[in-house]
Amino acid sequence: MTAGTGKKIRRFLWLVIAMTLLWVYVLRPVSPRTGPMPAALNDGWSIDQDAEKDFDTGALHKAIEASLDGPFNIHSVIVERHGRLVAEYYQGGSDRSVYALVSARHNFSPTEIHDVRSIGKSVTSLLFGIAQQQGAIGPTSTPVFDFYPELKDIAIPEKKRITLEDLLNMSNGLDWHEGEGTFNDELKLMWKSDIPRYVLGHDLVKTPGTAFNYNGGGTALLADIITRTTHQKFDDYARDNLFAPLGITDWEWVNDIHGRPLSFSGLRMRPRDLAKIGRLVLNKGRWNNKQIVPEAWIETSLTPKFVTGVSNFTYGHQWWAGSVEWQGREIPWHAGFGNGGQRLFVVPDLDLVVVTTAGAYDEDATAIRVNRLLREIVQTAR
Repeated sequence: MTAGTGKKIRRFLWLVIAMTLLWVYVLRPVSPRTGPMPAALNDGWSIDQDAEKDFDTGALHKAIEASLDGPFNIHSVIVERHGRLVAEYYQGGSDRSVYALVSARHNFSPTEIHDVRSIGKSVTSLLFGIAQQQGAIGPTSTPVFDFYPELKDIAIPEKKRITLEDLLNMSNGLDWHEGEGTFNDELKLMWKSDIPRYVLGHDLVKTPGTAFNYNGGGTALLADIITRTTHQKFDDYARDNLFAPLGITDWEWVNDIHGRPLSFSGLRMRPRDLAKIGRLVLNKGRWNNKQIVPEAWIETSLTPKFVTGVSNFTYGHQWWAGSVEWQGREIPWHAGFGNGGQRLFVVPDLDLVVVTTAGAYDEDATAIRVNRLLREIVQTAR
């Protein structure tokens, strides 16, 4: 091969790479919008054939479509009430995985899984409640350092006061910074080899149990404690004790570089399967007449413990909470929130579940829009 020929081949390869990237990230067509009728998939869901009795359906679909029309990169909206799917919308758009630095164009449909990011924290709480009911884990008043005797060198008396309850409520008092900058404390969880030492090695800046501070490291410890006490890999435990009983078979929990599931941000599910989690919560831990999560754990999880400083939201046991106006009065909602517009809302007074997925990571406008969409959907409920 001559030098000239080699140069031409390299140029050709670079051209192929450039065209491929241009196609994937800019030009590739994405799936058109589908909806509002939910898909019949034989996956455990029934479809509400008479939604007009529960909603002003014209106003409902107008509100959803306005959100999908806007510049918010929303990929799906699902509305479920009284155990039946009422509306199900999908559209393609740009998206990126938890590890990716840039977004690519993707198709979305009822059979596609989607990142739900920090909604995995709320799911981790459900798994923690199951493990406690099974006797693997003691009361939430148990000090966290009881699970880590190997960390006695950093177990100063003040830190020994951190309990499981403090991890669940994000009130552990550690100097933790999340969502700030490229290499914030949460992102480092993806490659740290010793997660317990990394998380509990942070300085204590507040008395445990006194103030909220968003902390994915606490969720990582909860997952680690589930693994240590059940002697089962975290995602295997989730499969056997939560997803399989719900008939959820198509899901993924993305691993860190050491092969551990990212409990705090790595869960990927079909949106309509995420709605099953919401229905489970509204049914006080029951699915098809089987108690999967202890009823008492659901009740405790839906009892807010701390003011967050985010809007008027409160927090407890890895669940957000707030209120929304309906027919002249304020009614409570509870939710799992995920970066990018991922939402799992449950509204007990209306027996209502609302799910959204989106690809607007670190974009406040979309977070605000999907929260507002809940209010708009509630206002259409009869």
